[in-house]
Amino acid sequence: MTTQPTIDPTRTEAFLGKVLGDTSGMTVTVMAAIGDRLNLFKNLAHGPATVAQLANRASLNERYVQEWLGVMVSAGYIEYDPISGLFTLPAEHVPVLAQENGAIFFGGVHQMLIGMTGPYKQLVHSFRHGGGIAQSEYDDDLWDGMERFTSGWFENLLLPVWIPAMPEVRAKLEQGVEVADVGCGRGRALIKLAQQYPNSRYIGYDVFQPALDHAKANAQAAGVADRMSFQQLDASQGLPGQYDVITTFDVVHDAVDPRGLLRAIRQALLPDGTYVCLEINGADTLEGNAGPLGAFFYSLSVLYCMTTSLHGNGEGLGTVGMHEAKVHELGSEAGFSRIERVPLENPFNKIFELKQ
Repeated sequence: MTTQPTIDPTRTEAFLGKVLGDTSGMTVTVMAAIGDRLNLFKNLAHGPATVAQLANRASLNERYVQEWLGVMVSAGYIEYDPISGLFTLPAEHVPVLAQENGAIFFGGVHQMLIGMTGPYKQLVHSFRHGGGIAQSEYDDDLWDGMERFTSGWFENLLLPVWIPAMPEVRAKLEQGVEVADVGCGRGRALIKLAQQYPNSRYIGYDVFQPALDHAKANAQAAGVADRMSFQQLDASQGLPGQYDVITTFDVVHDAVDPRGLLRAIRQALLPDGTYVCLEINGADTLEGNAGPLGAFFYSLSVLYCMTTSLHGNGEGLGTVGMHEAKVHELGSEAGFSRIERVPLENPFNKIFELKQ
């Protein structure tokens, strides 16, 4: 005879409220992505507007704008004055919703999430049968959103915070050395480094050719194409040449073969060189990741990081899979003798310096 558990209706009601909040948050995120795509937040950042004024300023259908504003006011993103009929984006909300390339701008995140949910049916299939989703299955919203999201890192942290925290690396870059960025994506990190440290030479490697096509165009537009190049390559199979500085920015946990990747990086590093590894700031236990940020990380893992690795029969470390203990484990296995965490306070990222 099975004993039925006693249910506390107060806890059930509280949990129902949480689920409602989470579900509402999902719909608000979709609406925020639309507002970002149609520049509605940025439009309101220039000044309050009525429904008709905002629709006219943005060249959009008034009825849709009215309903969208209803979402944003209800969610607390936008304020409304019923007497004047004006909708206002508070100044404190502008950095999050309307300041492109800002340190806390979320527009790229919202766009990226929309792109990640595109192959939903393939993801459900993978849950049932294993395997994963190829990078080519995602549309441009993922790649455009990811570029915009990580641009906040490279515009606000890479040069003023991260590089100064690594004096030896900075000295090398100033002097002029050979630099490789593995998993370079659309090249934003390399471009910032090349602009700041013109004496060095840069090459970006990535397995995904569409990203490299964008990287070449971005480098040309930034005026640094003369000091950098890009090459399609599965870096886990080896890197051509020897480098003084090798970087990976939020890459290793996505890799099909992270162990092979780290071995290849060590073998391509000059004896006095430095490998700079930026990863997600996750804990090595489930309970250590509990909370909103951990839920976000695990969701990104299922939607992209883990599944793209598993598609290639990879290790599937997942978004929080390169925690500090794993960095030391895989780094030591690859032959690095010195592995040090850079002293930075950042809830989202951590950086390690690895040396021969």
